[in-house]
Amino acid sequence: MKFHRVTALTALALSGALVLSACSSTSDGGSGMVTANGSEPQNPLIPTNTNENGGGRIVDRLFAGLESYDARGNLQHEVAQSIETTDSKSFEIKIKPDSTFTDGTPVTAKSFVDAWNYGALSTNAQLQSSFFEPIIGYDEVAAGPPTAQTMSGLKIVDDTTFTVDLKQPTVDFRLRLGFTPFYPLPEVAFLDMAAFGERPVGNGPYRFADGDAWQHNVKLDLVPNPDYRGNRTPNNGGLSFVFYSSLDTAYSDLQAGNLDVLDTVPESALTTFRADLGDRALEAPTAQNAQIGIPGDLPHFAGPEGGLRRQAVSRAIDRGQITQQIFQGLRTPARDFTASSLPGFNANLPGVSALEYDAEAAKALWAQADALSPWSGRFEIAYNSDGGHQAWVDAAANSIRNTLGIDAVGAPYPTFKQIRTEITNRTIASAFRSGWQGDYPSILEFLEPQFVTGAGSNDEDYSNPAFDDLVRRAEAATDQDESFALAGQAQEILLRDLPVLPLWDYITAAGHSEAVSDVQISWNGLPMYEAIKKS
Repeated sequence: MKFHRVTALTALALSGALVLSACSSTSDGGSGMVTANGSEPQNPLIPTNTNENGGGRIVDRLFAGLESYDARGNLQHEVAQSIETTDSKSFEIKIKPDSTFTDGTPVTAKSFVDAWNYGALSTNAQLQSSFFEPIIGYDEVAAGPPTAQTMSGLKIVDDTTFTVDLKQPTVDFRLRLGFTPFYPLPEVAFLDMAAFGERPVGNGPYRFADGDAWQHNVKLDLVPNPDYRGNRTPNNGGLSFVFYSSLDTAYSDLQAGNLDVLDTVPESALTTFRADLGDRALEAPTAQNAQIGIPGDLPHFAGPEGGLRRQAVSRAIDRGQITQQIFQGLRTPARDFTASSLPGFNANLPGVSALEYDAEAAKALWAQADALSPWSGRFEIAYNSDGGHQAWVDAAANSIRNTLGIDAVGAPYPTFKQIRTEITNRTIASAFRSGWQGDYPSILEFLEPQFVTGAGSNDEDYSNPAFDDLVRRAEAATDQDESFALAGQAQEILLRDLPVLPLWDYITAAGHSEAVSDVQISWNGLPMYEAIKKS
């Protein structure tokens, strides 16, 4: 996810642009280069270690997986020639024989198997490792220390064929195969993975531009890969992801014609962007959500006391008022932990009242918690100020403060990378804004990576064996409706425990300049970059 890809849209924390100063004259001089907002990747660009939006949107242009997703989230073969299974447990995968990496080496079955094994091996400490959990042998490879170096469920048959054996049927496994951690890697990657991450050699529709393509904290330039043979052939001369310190600055550049595509209109422009941009304003419901994460070891938020306080804080946030006054209706109050645009979404799960504003209930719950241990200190909500979050964080803090009578405030961090680093390192000492952007169109993809015990994007270190069991059963269900029902039962547990406080789902507000056309927002809220044309 990605966090926004953790998040994670990723997938999956919601991305805000990172560090570029206010000026940006990024005209491409007629080269066909499309300029788009982005954010400095948290880590080097290794697919299995990229779980946030800034790096994710770049990695997804540099690599091609077995499958890809169209604008609506439908699967399409990309590197795969065929993917066959009779039981959603054992798969035979054949890849197209003409795919190559940008260094000229062929993409083979070994390219996938080696990359997946690298991603799963615990000693490599990859953030996306948990996505390989269904594969037989993952437990041995992911153990600390590992008792095996490769997953026994992966077998190379020949250069273009490999097999995958899972521990149990997994209803959405094929859906995963277009997602970032399942990309292949060339042999050169394993010689020096750190160096590779600074200038990856991929097999996707774009490659790094020549010269100083990645100017850290400024921009990253990609150009079309002439050897790409997949279904995302670029219609432009390249992409320049510009890293802004402020979405307001990015919006000003969009209006001035210095930025071609902006995937997130800042809150300050939500009342005017339709009039400002006319038919260049874009709106679309997308598989993204926003939430407040509360670390499991935060004082006053563990055990029975913590359970009461989480419920109280959740019910003290007036989501309806904030989505209307701050977001002008371009968010919808959360009704679960996934996204309302996904198949299987249920707006009326038992326990959903935990997400509904009720001042009296909130006060009563807070009083019960005080009876166990009196409250002390302040409730802080950390956020990255480069992502346009201050207005809603302040509004949520005001709602909490006015309802519960406590000191609740926003705590700004300059950049998304900084806050994500503290969250990942478990050094953050407050609640924090977070979110998830779908990596593949499955409600289980919003649940498993964020809340299953030990999952790579489980930032709150949440653990509930009953929840884990229901998610596993939902994944193993052979009937889609049964899977949806089990996922709903798993979410009932989350509505009681509230490891995070779901806030709202996204209706993406985006825009583009007069210099580009064919700009379409995909199912997960990002532009279909390859389709954009530059005049």
